[in-house]
Amino acid sequence: MAARASAWLRRALPALLLCATAAHAAGAPLEAEFAAGLKEEGLAGAVWSEVLPDGTVRTGAAGVRDTAKQIPMQADTRVQVGSVGKVALALGVLRLISEDRLTLDTPLQQVLPELALKNPWQASDPVRIRHLLAHTSGLDNVRFWQAFSLNPAPDTPLAEAFDGGRNLLRVRARPGSRYAYSNMGYGLLGMVIEKVTGQPYERYLDAQLLQPLGMTDSTFAFVTQVSTQLSAQADPRLAMGHFEHGVAQPAVPQYLRPAAQFTTTAADMGKLAQFLMGDGKLQDKRFIDLALMGALSEPAGTDAAQAGLETGHGLALAVRDRHNVVGACHPGTAVGFRAMLCIYPEQDSAFFVAFNTDAEAADYERFNRLLLRDLELPLRAPAPHGTPAPTVENWQGVYVPSPSPMASMAWVDAVFGFTRLKWDGESLFLIPFQGEPKELEPVGGLLFRASDRSTASHVLLQEDGKHILSDGLRSYERASMLRMLVLWGSLALGAAGLLYVLLVGVWRAARRSLARGDHLFAPLLSMLALLLPAPFFYFQSYLRLGDVTIASVLLALATGALPLAMAFGLARCWRSRGTAAEAGSLAKWDWVALLAALQLLLVLAWWGLLPLRLWQL
Repeated sequence: MAARASAWLRRALPALLLCATAAHAAGAPLEAEFAAGLKEEGLAGAVWSEVLPDGTVRTGAAGVRDTAKQIPMQADTRVQVGSVGKVALALGVLRLISEDRLTLDTPLQQVLPELALKNPWQASDPVRIRHLLAHTSGLDNVRFWQAFSLNPAPDTPLAEAFDGGRNLLRVRARPGSRYAYSNMGYGLLGMVIEKVTGQPYERYLDAQLLQPLGMTDSTFAFVTQVSTQLSAQADPRLAMGHFEHGVAQPAVPQYLRPAAQFTTTAADMGKLAQFLMGDGKLQDKRFIDLALMGALSEPAGTDAAQAGLETGHGLALAVRDRHNVVGACHPGTAVGFRAMLCIYPEQDSAFFVAFNTDAEAADYERFNRLLLRDLELPLRAPAPHGTPAPTVENWQGVYVPSPSPMASMAWVDAVFGFTRLKWDGESLFLIPFQGEPKELEPVGGLLFRASDRSTASHVLLQEDGKHILSDGLRSYERASMLRMLVLWGSLALGAAGLLYVLLVGVWRAARRSLARGDHLFAPLLSMLALLLPAPFFYFQSYLRLGDVTIASVLLALATGALPLAMAFGLARCWRSRGTAAEAGSLAKWDWVALLAALQLLLVLAWWGLLPLRLWQL
């Protein structure tokens, strides 16, 4: 009985806390609460809009749009919303489909045959337009050089974002089977629009989508806050982007601009939300087919969706279960901005919020809670406990992301991003290496619900003999324990070897006994060389991490020299083995440390992480 009461309390606690928050803040103006929240979280400013059940769009603003000038944020201040713009771009693609200029099932290579697409499932499962929209194409998310570069101009051809080698467009999972967020996929959709319409995607979408929707303050074109060689005219209404501590950052052009370049206002986003909750008509004329509107946030086709999981991504939005309220949302991050758009069609309500600060430590979710409370959306009772499948225990083990969010970081995700799955007979426990453990309550069969969700949040799957865990937006595949032990052992031995080289090498140098002929001389020198790029990285913009610069070239040279130096040290050990001078000294362990370090460096090289060439990651 006590256990049941405890479980009930865990399920009810989020709702009770939300109600308590609402009661405490009743009567407090939303603007005042936002202003207080911005100050506490270290954020510059925010704009927001709310769509009410009667069709009213209510907007608001708080904070400042530029910390240096202390200009107040206004409700009509323009902001950049990053990936929230994907929702509008997806509508543009659906408009082309509604005009019979495309179909959801049109193969990508039928439209763009010049792409170097590597799809092992091409014969049976080509990448289709629907896969790009729903992030189920199996393509990588983004590369460093695509995201962090000051080389692109506002009119750089979109194809240059995919001029990065034969494996750039490698399909890593059967198209349609798993969700894997892909900025590259939306970059390709921009190219599809240009190929079908014969004009820049920005011009087409501004004229044929935003204008009909009445979003006259919005644009897909490049807009910035300062006059530069790239933009002669600054937009005085555009808020300045910021990072932690109020560091200002103007907008810059991007290679994958269809995935993240969108400037808008709170009022315009209210209009977009109204359309998303409608029937696809404008002025009683069909603008987007009704069936396509119904699929905007409906996960379909993936293995998780077919297994009964309702959370996931549709053609434009993802089902979001937060604070005992279920809606369809899309987050966004731009240079110096954060944003969120959520619609709740059953209640004819929606909200949009954007901040002109991108701060890692800030709690942006607190503002979503404020807007949910202000909209007075009904809370959903948690899904009831169900009988789990008798085979649940077969899924216990260690799981790694599959596919990895970034292909170039697959080793990092496998070694540090793994999670353990444990079944105790009543609950399933998700124990990540990084993060808080989660208790998953069975809701029937192989479906489970996290304690902070109201609907089923996870599902267990079996594909081609592989055990899979999915929450609709991330998939994890059970890894062989032997494989994981090899990876962990390799890391532990390698780290110990590198630490030995550093500490013993410095100790010998301090004693002036580190001669050029010493086994550790070259390895220690190569490790110290890793410090050379540091001052150059410090003085260059982080937006140049993917560019070929003095800092990145020095980093590539230093990391490339590491395994060579370790091998050179090992060769010296081999040549000097058995000498009397070596036999009774600490140096007899040099070869062990060097071998341990070298094996790790070779593993990293095998996974594509050495030499560390940021412009190719």
